[in-house]
Amino acid sequence: MSRETPVQGPQASSRPIVLVVEDEPILRMTAVDMVEEAGFEALEAADATEAIQILEARLDICIVFTDIDMPRGMDGMKLATLIRDRWPPIEIIVTSGHIDARHVHLPVRSLFFPKPYDEKHVMAAMRRFAA
Repeated sequence: MSRETPVQGPQASSRPIVLVVEDEPILRMTAVDMVEEAGFEALEAADATEAIQILEARLDICIVFTDIDMPRGMDGMKLATLIRDRWPPIEIIVTSGHIDARHVHLPVRSLFFPKPYDEKHVMAAMRRFAA
């Protein structure tokens, strides 16, 4: 179940917003905790389709943190490419436990972290992106 919040104006949150896209509920909860610990507000999506719906409704998302391996058609790589095309200002962090970094071809201004990722490195990347 998503903890999506309604559309809000730019004054609604002083914290940058990160959309976490992960189909595994436990991994999504862990990623949300990491995002919040890094000082961001987290939104959740269980797959790319839900992520696109949130991105279309919210203009205040600054980073998308997505897994590559997701069900229901669109994987995280296709989502990253779509985000870069439709929402160019959004920064993208991609992760996977099944794909070797040498086989990942990311859009510009995107980062890849293999699972299990070091949360401190991911949080530092998010902070750099939001600066």
